[in-house]
Amino acid sequence: MFYHLFYPLRDYFFGFNVFRYITFRAAMASITAFAISVLIGPWLIRFLAGLNWKQTIKREGFSRLYEAHAGKEKTPTMGGLLVLGALVGSTLLWADITNRYIGLCLLVVLWLGFLGFMDDYLKLSKRDSKGLSAAGKLMGQLVLGIGIGAFLFLDAPSWQKVSIPFLKNCFWSMGPFYVVFVSVVIAGASNAVNLTDGLDGLAVGCTLMISLTYGLFSYLAGHAIFSDYLKLPFIPGAGELAVFCAALFGAGMGFLWFNSHPATVFMGDVGSLSLGGALGAVAIFTKKEFLLLIVGGIFVLEAVSVILQVGSYRFRKRRIFLMAPIHHHFQLQGLVESKVVIRFWIISILLALFGLATLKLQ
Repeated sequence: MFYHLFYPLRDYFFGFNVFRYITFRAAMASITAFAISVLIGPWLIRFLAGLNWKQTIKREGFSRLYEAHAGKEKTPTMGGLLVLGALVGSTLLWADITNRYIGLCLLVVLWLGFLGFMDDYLKLSKRDSKGLSAAGKLMGQLVLGIGIGAFLFLDAPSWQKVSIPFLKNCFWSMGPFYVVFVSVVIAGASNAVNLTDGLDGLAVGCTLMISLTYGLFSYLAGHAIFSDYLKLPFIPGAGELAVFCAALFGAGMGFLWFNSHPATVFMGDVGSLSLGGALGAVAIFTKKEFLLLIVGGIFVLEAVSVILQVGSYRFRKRRIFLMAPIHHHFQLQGLVESKVVIRFWIISILLALFGLATLKLQ
């Protein structure tokens, strides 16, 4: 909004020319999103606490883990509304809202945010409800992904060519399968973040590292000179996604202000599903889909641990981990919650740095 309001006035006052630069607007978007979160956070937390919607901590025979998490039943959830509000609000203020990638990213976070909100609402307002069925949530994610994939596939043939990490100018031409691929990326990223959201600050902290990394990828992909020098696919308009990623970073930092251990609010599905979908969408629009497996390695690890655990128990009647997702496994091994979270953050930072290093490893 500010871009459209003030940049046209540059002929009257040269200072307004600053709104032209993505770097300036990205920095301001991050600061604005953080400010919105910190200012609105206390009011939203009081409102959610006043609803007296308490989440149920599953015992499942793990008494030590239940005792460690028992006090969390009193902590309000659905705090992802704070992240969504700050992210969407800051993006609308600082990004070029006519940019189609910005519009698609906002569609993704709002669609998945609504899906997560319905799931949280059913879980919390009806104590015995399990929320939306797994099939229902997956269907909502896949429909969104198929819609995004079909739009890109019909827009230009180049979208169906997916870049392969570590290989210069190497692309996999998927054809119509690209539509399915996009839906899998968005649904997979969304569910992976959802599974990771089990400890104070864990999911949002890892999201911060990824949003910064993909913010840089976005800026480079949308810059003709830099993308040519680094042998990246040039995607006109993708640079504006750096503003969106910066807003995501600021909103995540603001939420971490309240979600750090001991958390005063939890994210809930309304936040985790939408944040994961946002990361998946940005990875798609920058043609860095496979690199998300590396940069978002913590989310991949969490999702794979659940898949392996369920598969092993179903076919072998034996568990691989003490409990899945894997962050609970380490808790049951005796690590305190904060140590698990910080160590996962450290790994996420290292993976992000390695992801950035791939810019020259091709």
